[in-house]
Amino acid sequence: MSRLAIPSVDDVPAASKPLLAAVQKQLGVVPNMMKLLGSSPAALEGYLSLSGALAKGTLDARLRESLALAVAEFNGCDYCLAAHSYIGKNLVKLSDDEIGLARDGQASTARNAAALRFARRVAAEHGRVTDGDLGSLRSAGFDDAETIEIVLNVALNVLTNYVNNVAHTDIDFPRVSTHLHA
Repeated sequence: MSRLAIPSVDDVPAASKPLLAAVQKQLGVVPNMMKLLGSSPAALEGYLSLSGALAKGTLDARLRESLALAVAEFNGCDYCLAAHSYIGKNLVKLSDDEIGLARDGQASTARNAAALRFARRVAAEHGRVTDGDLGSLRSAGFDDAETIEIVLNVALNVLTNYVNNVAHTDIDFPRVSTHLHA
């Protein structure tokens, strides 16, 4: 059971209602995490703004979902792992094998594997990566702009992981447990 109240769409502050309506239009549902963030219009707007901006970046949706899976597993966030497993499989068409690899910070292509390894290093080292970490990412073909986008995707997912870990948000996706909770 959630430790923080998850308001209904009708019970969020007025400033959150149009934002949640846009989520409903895009996804067909309003996930519990969005309703939880909706209790603070500033938090919801901040999350949606960063998420929307990164979706316009150079990293494709499949890599962004893989990054989300790697970070959720690293941070032990069952809610985010369930959400991104569902989104990965049903919206961006990651295979079960690709989802499993991403959870372990790996990928079927060398380029994406380098991005996921780097993302896990960013998370584990709180951004204090080594020159070697950056060199490995560059060797895989990532430029500085893409490196920044990887870091921002890590940060976005750390944000949601922490919110959901604090709240124990009720999972409204098919359940998937992190290796920490398996």
